[in-house]
Amino acid sequence: MSQSPQPQLVRLAERDRATLTFTLDGRTATALEGDTVLTAVLTNAARLRHNEFSGQPRAGFCMMGACQDCWIATAEGERLRACSTFIRAGMHLLSGSGEGA
Repeated sequence: MSQSPQPQLVRLAERDRATLTFTLDGRTATALEGDTVLTAVLTNAARLRHNEFSGQPRAGFCMMGACQDCWIATAEGERLRACSTFIRAGMHLLSGSGEGA
């Protein structure tokens, strides 16, 4: 299953920070400097990942690093809490589906 083209979040304000690029499932995506990984992914995709048990789409839950629902993998195999990790230019993230997963 590939990412839906419709992002879950739409940025309405604060657009004047520097733009950076990262890779999500093999596709180039953009975010703003200072965004969390969760914000960066959800402004580019409909979900963060799929639940490993139910297969249902996940997009974070508590938004403060306590619930374990926002884990995402890097291409290097590292697992990150998307809600409390800041996006960095050049990151290669894998949602568990798509070309790079």
